[in-house]
Amino acid sequence: MELYQTQRDVYKLVEKLVSGNFRNELSFLKTLVKEIVRHEEFEIIGGRVWELNVQEKCYELRYQYGKLSKIPTNYKLAIEDYPILSELYHKRTSLHQETDQLLKQKGIDIYSVAAVGDLIRVGQHYYFKYVLGFNAEHILQSFYETLNVISSVATVKLRDLAYNEIQKKIQRDINKASEIQRSLLPPHNVEFHDFDIFGVCIPDSEVGGDFFDYLRNKSDEEDRIGIVISDAASKGLPAAIQALFVSGAIRMAQSFSPKISSLLSRLNTLIFDTFPYERFVTLFYCELTLSSNRLVLYANAGHCAPIHFRFEDESFRFLKPTGGLLGLIREQSFSVENIRMKPNDILILYTDGITEAMDQNGNIFGENRICELVKKYKDETAKHIAYMIIEHVQKFNANSKYNDDKTIVVVKRRSLESISD
Repeated sequence: MELYQTQRDVYKLVEKLVSGNFRNELSFLKTLVKEIVRHEEFEIIGGRVWELNVQEKCYELRYQYGKLSKIPTNYKLAIEDYPILSELYHKRTSLHQETDQLLKQKGIDIYSVAAVGDLIRVGQHYYFKYVLGFNAEHILQSFYETLNVISSVATVKLRDLAYNEIQKKIQRDINKASEIQRSLLPPHNVEFHDFDIFGVCIPDSEVGGDFFDYLRNKSDEEDRIGIVISDAASKGLPAAIQALFVSGAIRMAQSFSPKISSLLSRLNTLIFDTFPYERFVTLFYCELTLSSNRLVLYANAGHCAPIHFRFEDESFRFLKPTGGLLGLIREQSFSVENIRMKPNDILILYTDGITEAMDQNGNIFGENRICELVKKYKDETAKHIAYMIIEHVQKFNANSKYNDDKTIVVVKRRSLESISD
């Protein structure tokens, strides 16, 4: 044992033994026990892994290795028969004479144990999740001291493994949430009489807080179509959960054909009551109608002002908020405004991931660039315009450290000539 006589040497040795990848906690502890028993310097002839069984208040044998006679699989030691097990909460390691008759018959007279893993309360005492037991003809004092190092290193490794498992589970959950979120997005392209509509959503990560939807009421689906675009101000999973909630709530509410103002007021109260600790949600909702002048009714709950491009004079109008952010205060009202969409007019709905996209110097993309692109591609389809804007934003944002979800919906009223074609 001279080679590993210092604690630092022992630490390096044990750390080397536990290096590598392991499927789970038990696979790691099995490898550790096996390697310690096989190292001649320790002069250990047998080792075991015991796992706490909270329901039965015992430690259950999960693995054994060495020259001793085998203990029956899943053999149990009642914690009430081993007071030293509760003492490990303070000591972490212990050296004792064996008292269990079956273990003594198997050749275990003197054993040393090391507690590893998480602490779990059973009754009035705390117990470690795992106990490693080792025995030898003569357990050296130096090995007993080594157990403290083994306990420390093994516990750190177990925590790393547990953290990795949690990370994997979180990633699986995120992937599932991403699938659900993608499945709820509508088809990109929709045609509603002489309206050409195209939307696309590009989340910054697996899940995001942006969404858009096309809403039709079956009772009068030939007369109008609703379009909603929304952005949850929080990030990651909380934002995705809010987005899914808002999407489902507005679909359900819209099926009852409420007025736009009532729909947003009820949605605002729902968000306030459901997400008391989350941040707000912005939302823009509009309805395309088949009135002779193609009136578009809309309400804007603190969302980025959509851009209305009027083809006849190539001017732009911004559809500013008609009410506050959703979920910020419990009771609030929303007014409804309107615009007329003449042939070849274009309406651009977007989230702030478009206009606030930054380049590497901190400059933002802004509304003016959108207007320039709309003017440049005004004769193209809604799909082409949407993709041109997204492409320019992505290039502008390519070298920036800051990214956000990017969503855009383009609505274009086709000319009479294009419809007849």
